[in-house]
Amino acid sequence: MPTVTAANVQPSSRDWNVPRVVIGAPHGHSGKTTISIGLVGALRQNGVNVQPFKKGPDYIDPSWLGYAAGRPCRNLDCYWMTEPQIQQTLTQGSTGADIVIIEGAMGLFDGVDLQGTGSTAQIARITQSPVILVVDATRMTRSIAPLVLGFMHFDPEVKIGGIILNKVARARHETMLRAVIKEYCGIPVLGAIPKNVNSFFPERHLGLVPAAEHQKVQEAVGCNIAIAAQYLDLSAIMELAKTAPALPAVSAQTRTAVSPVVKIGVVRDQAFTFYYPENLEALSAAGAELVYIDSMKNQALPPIDGLYIGGGFPEVFGEAIEANCALRSSIRRAAELGMPIYAECGGLMYLGRKILWDNREFEMCGVLPIDVVMEKKPQGHGYTLMTVERDNPFFMTGTQVKGHEFHHSKVINIGDGVDFVYRVERGFGINGQWDGILYRNTFAAYNHIHAVNNTEWAQRFVAGAAAYRKCRKAG
Repeated sequence: MPTVTAANVQPSSRDWNVPRVVIGAPHGHSGKTTISIGLVGALRQNGVNVQPFKKGPDYIDPSWLGYAAGRPCRNLDCYWMTEPQIQQTLTQGSTGADIVIIEGAMGLFDGVDLQGTGSTAQIARITQSPVILVVDATRMTRSIAPLVLGFMHFDPEVKIGGIILNKVARARHETMLRAVIKEYCGIPVLGAIPKNVNSFFPERHLGLVPAAEHQKVQEAVGCNIAIAAQYLDLSAIMELAKTAPALPAVSAQTRTAVSPVVKIGVVRDQAFTFYYPENLEALSAAGAELVYIDSMKNQALPPIDGLYIGGGFPEVFGEAIEANCALRSSIRRAAELGMPIYAECGGLMYLGRKILWDNREFEMCGVLPIDVVMEKKPQGHGYTLMTVERDNPFFMTGTQVKGHEFHHSKVINIGDGVDFVYRVERGFGINGQWDGILYRNTFAAYNHIHAVNNTEWAQRFVAGAAAYRKCRKAG
């Protein structure tokens, strides 16, 4: 196989012209994620600058894809984003990249309705990207032809450019599958991965454990890179990616360099990993210097003017978080003084009194008069729509906020006088009707937002932090 290098990639024109492919599949659990991680890493090893994207509201797969690429993975989503916003995110997020790899979700045409709205296929259409279909070939030979033909002809605007065979039994099995696809489908097989090749990515709930939690992340990714390098035709994949047409230049939002006017702490460690790159970038663009904080190691808040606590799995690290009494007390004091604090999901859990999980209890910050119990089944899962019903530091009253939720935890023992900000129009939130607890300038919700669709959030966060800074200095 010819060596794949960045030099093989054609330069872009005035329009955006980065080679790109979508990795799709007939159904979930076909191997898209592990193959995408290996592909991204193998291309990078060959000197190719790869920008990964993930379809949909996911934090965990992007953590692995970003690690493999050496640059943050970004999300493309048809619910939060308009078509111009998807194309803008694609073009701006791939600056300096030689190829874009977009990992899909679920089956290629699976969406939220009969028309497949929000599907991986819709992302492929909007980005005009050819699709590589990952097919689980377990106990299948000639029947692969009608399966692939169905995907090829179901939507003429979606181009199936090649096949990756997964879980191939033996050499004779592979030979038969390749011959069938060549005879009946006329598209290339871009790789064939044996069924006895195993990667070791641990899973939790509906997906992988976040990369930051995995004790052997380098070894796990390296294993998949080796598999991809051995069994995928990287040169042919690059050539397919180059067939993607140029997209018209999308007008970018002008972001003038802003000197930091405030410092916003971001709790980011093994327990709290769920942050969209655009959210952090939006805060920086609005005038925030981001200061990263470890919930298990930092003994006190550094000099900051606001605090952002994203989602994650604080229950997994409950013992270590509980042991750090000093930081929890520091956060509680900051909340009482009126520091603007914004928290999502795992952050909500952290700000409560305690987490109850598997017959254990872990003391948390105690900012909010709530306890949280972990359940075996999801308590909220899917896209959300919230109406802002109450004045707060982060969203204007009357605004409709799109987001998503996925939590196995449930809020219990809610104290008297709790004020809610969000009325739930779609989703579950805290109790099926309300989400977003407000205490002084602390706001905590199960709802996850994306800054591309919630442009005022960062500006208001920074403005609130600046007001707090001014009051603190005056005092």
